Amino acid sequence: MEPFDVYIIGCGSANPTQKHRPACQILSTRGKLFMVDCGEGTQTRMAQRGLSMQRVGHIFISHAHADHCLGLPGLICTMSLLGRTSQLHIHAPQELETFLQSSIQLFCPNLEFEVLFHAVNTTIHQMVHEDRSIEVWSLPLHHRVPCCGYLFREKEGPRHIRRDIIDMYEIPISQINNIKAGMDWTQDDGTVIPNERLTTPPSPTRSYAYCSDTTPLPKLVPMIQDVDLLFHEATFDAENEIRARQTYHSTTIEAAKIALQAHVGKLCIGHYSSRMRDEKKMLVEAQSIFPNTILSDEGQRISI
Repeated sequence: MEPFDVYIIGCGSANPTQKHRPACQILSTRGKLFMVDCGEGTQTRMAQRGLSMQRVGHIFISHAHADHCLGLPGLICTMSLLGRTSQLHIHAPQELETFLQSSIQLFCPNLEFEVLFHAVNTTIHQMVHEDRSIEVWSLPLHHRVPCCGYLFREKEGPRHIRRDIIDMYEIPISQINNIKAGMDWTQDDGTVIPNERLTTPPSPTRSYAYCSDTTPLPKLVPMIQDVDLLFHEATFDAENEIRARQTYHSTTIEAAKIALQAHVGKLCIGHYSSRMRDEKKMLVEAQSIFPNTILSDEGQRISI
């Protein structure tokens, strides 16, 4: 099975701390890197982690707050210095287009590659990107500015060939792809060998949802139902619920309740406020509602 790995590049919030860095995560699958948010210092932490900037083809920005997008200009400039020629796609709320264009004009006006901006409607759940192996959907969130999360879903792959049965019926190699795609095999005497005998089912598809920043949203539950990994912000612990409401964020308990209602496989919490000194306490709070919860941390890789 191909890797489907999420790298935590930064899991802090707006106020800098010595422990955590601004928001960024990267999904690695089938040789491609998909970036979600791009806080300050993203390129440095990618280099430390050994992740190639040139393999990033699509960047998905949740909203126009500095800790989620100020890493873009530096990242794009470094891609240029490294000789990038392939297109870079930026998917983000419309408000970021002016910032992106002015940053490129000021810092790196002579790019050898094209930066394409795709405005995302943060009020609806819709597909914003698709290729042969994956779909990316927007997830409407509720924050102080237009904001959305993103859902990554693998597409179902081909069925797996049963080599012993293929050899037994002496099926030519030229027909393998057709059989993977679901076709039966007809022998010279007219006997039909059903595809179910020639193959086994495809590998299960995997999914990852990124939800930051937001107040808890019950309407989000059906959109992320049964995802394998949910990253849901838990900026505050339960004692700071009033502060969470004031800043349009979520607490540990609220994130865990969303995960429980959506029957997700695993919950990862993060986007920690600088006020939060005891992350183990935050983990215990979330696990009291949803046991399969983990804390996010810089340098972490979560394999799905």
